[in-house]
Amino acid sequence: YGRNCENVIGYMTVPVGVVGPLRLDDEDYHFPMATTEGCLVASTNRGCRALCESVFGVRSAVTADGMTRAPAVSFPSVIRAAEFHTWMSNEDNFAKVKAEFDSTSRFARLQSVRCFVAGCTVFIRFCSTTGDAMGMNMLTKGVEKSLLFLRAEFADLVVVSVSGNVCTDKKPSAINWILGRGKTVNCEALLPGRVVKQVLKTSPEAIVDLHTKKNLVGSCIAGSLGGFNAHAANIVSAVFLATGQDIAQNVTSSSCLMQYEVRGEDLHVTVTMPCVETGTHGGGTQLPAQRACLKMLGIDGANSSDPGANSNRLARIVAAAVMAGELSLTACLASGDLVKSHLKLNRSTTSLQSLQS
Repeated sequence: YGRNCENVIGYMTVPVGVVGPLRLDDEDYHFPMATTEGCLVASTNRGCRALCESVFGVRSAVTADGMTRAPAVSFPSVIRAAEFHTWMSNEDNFAKVKAEFDSTSRFARLQSVRCFVAGCTVFIRFCSTTGDAMGMNMLTKGVEKSLLFLRAEFADLVVVSVSGNVCTDKKPSAINWILGRGKTVNCEALLPGRVVKQVLKTSPEAIVDLHTKKNLVGSCIAGSLGGFNAHAANIVSAVFLATGQDIAQNVTSSSCLMQYEVRGEDLHVTVTMPCVETGTHGGGTQLPAQRACLKMLGIDGANSSDPGANSNRLARIVAAAVMAGELSLTACLASGDLVKSHLKLNRSTTSLQSLQS
């Protein structure tokens, strides 16, 4: 455990439940959730049951894949900062920076660099693929090599910090919501009306109405950033804990937009998650229990034949799991069964009986 924690005196046990099957991209998955919140596993499992009866299960697409790191550098004047911005916008100069960056890793491949000028300070947002690793250390290594090259080109460039908070790591931000970080995942499912009624105990119309007023309007009133959902963070945190992800990245990875639409008698559901930060190699994924959970999904370690395929699949599983959890809780709220469900599963039967009476 020395690679994951210093001054080790033991470890904390967290219950792990299994959920599934979840029909995703024509494959069935049973996925782990580590949580201390009663009802969460059972509720997510109910969502999976409904999704298994979807017209095509859950379909997913990763539309972007790139971890980011954004160092802050400063110049003596605004003019010099602007000149640097112009220089970095040149394709030939980008190719030079990319060559330096890519030389630091077998898997890191620089995709883009965006510069943001604020007075005499420039924030340089590097975006790179990282194979099956989540990739923060990989990015930092490549950025440091690139900064050495840039300092040789600009003698008056001063590195303020290798991370300038424009990355943005472990903090909610509009830039992650718009440009993405890690994997950008979209999923969809089409639930027959009878499934909504029989499994979720409500109607497509009731789910759409509740979602609009709670998850969309309510979140807007609250000024939420990426919080257009009922409880995506619950599912993301539980899967992250079980599979050895950086749990603090739940802050950004849980950014989620749910959309529901009545189509005839059926319910069409989509989930959009622009910054799912997953890895199946390195970090906490090397711990025995977490590695066992990844093996259960068939995605432990690096994919030697298709680097990045395992971490992409984990991101898809996370997004589909979020859909299952969202469906179940939203339906529970629409039917008015939330309190009864919690009393039944993680409170005494006496309390449940008094509620029913």
